[in-house]
Amino acid sequence: MTAGQRRRCFGLLRSAGDVWACVLEVNAWRRRRHDAPLAGYQQLCRELAASGPGTFGGLDSTGARSVLRRFSDAWFAAANRRKAGDDSARFPRRRRRLVPVRWYHGTFTIDGHRVRIPTARGGQPVWVRLVRDLPYPVEQVRSITLLCEGGRLFLDVSAEVPVTAYPPGEEPDPGRVAGVDLGIIHPYAVAGPDGKGLLVSGRAVRAEHRMHLADTKARRRAVARRAPKPGQRGSRRWRRYRRRERAVEGRHRRRIRQAQHEAARTVVSWAVDQRVGVLHVGDPRGVLDIAAGRRHNLRLRQWQIGRLIQVLTDKATLAGITVHLVDERGTSSTCPACQRRIPKPRGRTLTCPHCTFSGHRDLVAAAMIATRTPGGGPTTPTTAVAVLPGVLTHRRAGRHLPGAGRSRRDPRRPPGAARGSVGPRRPAPPGGESLARTARIHNTTGNPVNVSGHRTSPGSSTPAGPPARR
Repeated sequence: MTAGQRRRCFGLLRSAGDVWACVLEVNAWRRRRHDAPLAGYQQLCRELAASGPGTFGGLDSTGARSVLRRFSDAWFAAANRRKAGDDSARFPRRRRRLVPVRWYHGTFTIDGHRVRIPTARGGQPVWVRLVRDLPYPVEQVRSITLLCEGGRLFLDVSAEVPVTAYPPGEEPDPGRVAGVDLGIIHPYAVAGPDGKGLLVSGRAVRAEHRMHLADTKARRRAVARRAPKPGQRGSRRWRRYRRRERAVEGRHRRRIRQAQHEAARTVVSWAVDQRVGVLHVGDPRGVLDIAAGRRHNLRLRQWQIGRLIQVLTDKATLAGITVHLVDERGTSSTCPACQRRIPKPRGRTLTCPHCTFSGHRDLVAAAMIATRTPGGGPTTPTTAVAVLPGVLTHRRAGRHLPGAGRSRRDPRRPPGAARGSVGPRRPAPPGGESLARTARIHNTTGNPVNVSGHRTSPGSSTPAGPPARR
């Protein structure tokens, strides 16, 4: 887009932020007067209509009402959580500089790669050009949302997509049930009928989380000395660093989101090939309420269980597959053959000390989840699992992530960065010493080491320098 189009789009997002801040101020006044807060969508719309036209810049009434809808949904979601006993839920009271704006069907126009965004009455509409084709037909689009992530403008498109139609005899069979076990090493482990299973590896996603955390810590350590003090205005260098940091955070989130979609698409495609009509998904969200330490709590937060379940449910519904959530308690610590409780294994292999059964831990859990009854029921098995996966299909999620290729090495990690390793050396120039830095020698009891880091033979006449310090 041009500079003028970009300026107008950011102006709409800032006007939406003004609407959000206005609602917060009105509720703050009412709270000080001990009045009931304005949280209902209709009440907020009446207040917006009473404010008059042109109050929020170039934002039209449809876009402003979408902000009010977002605030109302957030307020009632927090109220429901607090009513259920969750004291950590907080009402929306934080200002936002940029707030996403949504327009519904009939208020915008799509003409090929061009989209017409409406503005306030009396102003010229904003025409923007998309960088790629819409993934849906124009007649199926129901709403568009303008948002900013990492300093980049995006147009989120929502469409009404019909359920996939299959030829006779190839549609999913409701009598064929598969169990799905959610995890971190394997985001989805599926045990289907006929002794077939699927393992989707998430090691590339986990490596992306770890490398992103390491890069973030390194950047913060590098700029800690020139960070502005509290209340001090930042310099241009600091603003550039913050802009770069937001861009990197947005890129990381997009990478993880794409990998989650790839993993869910792999599961649904496999289920369609096996004609699975029902998926029993183990719901592990109960472990989120257990304090397990700083490191493990970070892993659980990065796991994003709810998003994995939602993405899988959406894609399965589109394919005509029914998804049921079941209780997965005891599926990883119960032998499927003798039904006895066994210690939960630390690795990927589950071995029973009573009947010498051995199998993949995640696939065994998925096979037991497939036998659970949706909506409750006993979790203690009474009979052995009839069919366990014998034919496995391995897939990897996040092939687009750095280092997920054939070499399995992240390009952000410099060569020779392993701790305690000298690493590859550059060739020495003709008639001079090597340009490589001094090697770190951990054992100096062997041959002496010269200044350039090269070992000398015991009988050599080359003088040996002092050993390099760590």
